[in-house]
Amino acid sequence: MTDNKIILPVITHLLVAVVQIFFWRWINTQRILSILGNLVILLMGVALFIKTWTSGILTMQTGSWEAPFGITMVADVFSSLMVLLTGFAGLAVSIFSAAGISESRMKYGYFPILHFLLMGLNGAFLTGDIFNLYVWFEVIIIASFVLMTLGGKKPQMEGAINYVVMNLLASVIFLTAIAILYGLTGSLNMADLSLKMELVENRGLVHVAALMFFVGFGIKSAVFPLYFWLPSSYHTPPSAIAAIFGGLLTKVGVYALLRVFTLIFIPSPFISTVLVVVAVMTLLTGSFGALIQRDIRKLFSYLIVCHIGYMIAGMSMYTVVALTGALFYLIHDIIVKTNLFLLGGVIHKIKGTMNMDSLGGIYSGYPKISLLMAVVLFSIIGIPPLSGFWPKVYLFEAGFTTGSYVLILAIIVASFVTLFVIGRVWVEVFWQETPPKEIDRQDFFGMMSPAGKSMLIVPVVLLAAVSLYIGFFAENVIAVSRHIARELMDTSPYIEAVLGPAE
Repeated sequence: MTDNKIILPVITHLLVAVVQIFFWRWINTQRILSILGNLVILLMGVALFIKTWTSGILTMQTGSWEAPFGITMVADVFSSLMVLLTGFAGLAVSIFSAAGISESRMKYGYFPILHFLLMGLNGAFLTGDIFNLYVWFEVIIIASFVLMTLGGKKPQMEGAINYVVMNLLASVIFLTAIAILYGLTGSLNMADLSLKMELVENRGLVHVAALMFFVGFGIKSAVFPLYFWLPSSYHTPPSAIAAIFGGLLTKVGVYALLRVFTLIFIPSPFISTVLVVVAVMTLLTGSFGALIQRDIRKLFSYLIVCHIGYMIAGMSMYTVVALTGALFYLIHDIIVKTNLFLLGGVIHKIKGTMNMDSLGGIYSGYPKISLLMAVVLFSIIGIPPLSGFWPKVYLFEAGFTTGSYVLILAIIVASFVTLFVIGRVWVEVFWQETPPKEIDRQDFFGMMSPAGKSMLIVPVVLLAAVSLYIGFFAENVIAVSRHIARELMDTSPYIEAVLGPAE
């Protein structure tokens, strides 16, 4: 079904960013425009998801050029769900930013750049053209690099250099892989590529292209052994920026992997073996990396790496059940990781530090906020019936069905290490008494106005409520995840929606 309105989540972010530029000196106006703009785009995401769920796959042929010759935008349940989740994360971060980002950073264009970043994310989710996906990735990299360097402090610049170098390397590999695909098939439309790849006789070159795509997207997703840039980068910017990075930037890489390795490349036994090895090592290195961290945001960064492993594990088994688990985990992880870094921002406002050796006593000073934070922390662990529990059930089922016992063992180890790490955070940051030498540390949160405190707490409450919904109404999320998994396994409806019925 053709529907030109699917471009609205992209265009609206562009319009909000451009309008904000005209209010460069009026910071309060930018705050209001950003929050209202993200609220409107969230509602657009809800409408788009409902329409794809009830009416099927929607397409838009830009410039009235029919596929596969023009640039196609496609909204299926998967892509519209990602736009919806981006809407929740974007709204939460914009509200938090209103009080959590310094005015000096806002004066350098923080809010317009944030909307350019969100525009790039929505564009990447909705494109049906592999080269256009590359273009949206470049928009994301440029906007995220600017956000990471706002303020210009030395740690930020060092983290930004690590981030941009690795992501530019990923882009070069991605672009080279696209060139190989175009040389093999003469097409860039993903639906058309799905049909033409089956006819390519040079299977060796097809496998080379598949591996190059995996490396390119793997760097962006921070999988083993390509993850080292993430822990050295994500702890340096302000918490609001780290939240959008931790929640969405690695997940757009996972989205691309799921899309490309179900639509264009069907995983061969060799590729599946590579995915299993990468999943196991990502789970283990991420979890044990978190185990030795004393800086909260570095610890959270390693947990991002670890939990990407669950999604790669689901991909490697390549069954409906396994993909259902991976997709459920993707939904859970976007919400909970965004909230995790916002939580880190609240802790920093209260204590003025992220070092666990200097933290403690938050529960005695802020019991209600601590209980709210417990929802976020225990969702990450996956304590039943919270959101992190249910996808593991499906991954275990798929692992036993396919005989992937090494994956099951890695998931168990990563889960117990995550439990230990989060338990230690809860004890040392919330329950234990404040170290004597830190008692006189200034409480910036306590000195804030009620409106400022609300701006920091409301987005945490919003995302915690979404996490609770995912956990307590898991049957709805499972139904969506299973529907997407079946669409990924059977791509014929996607191909027909883009190219039309086969003659």
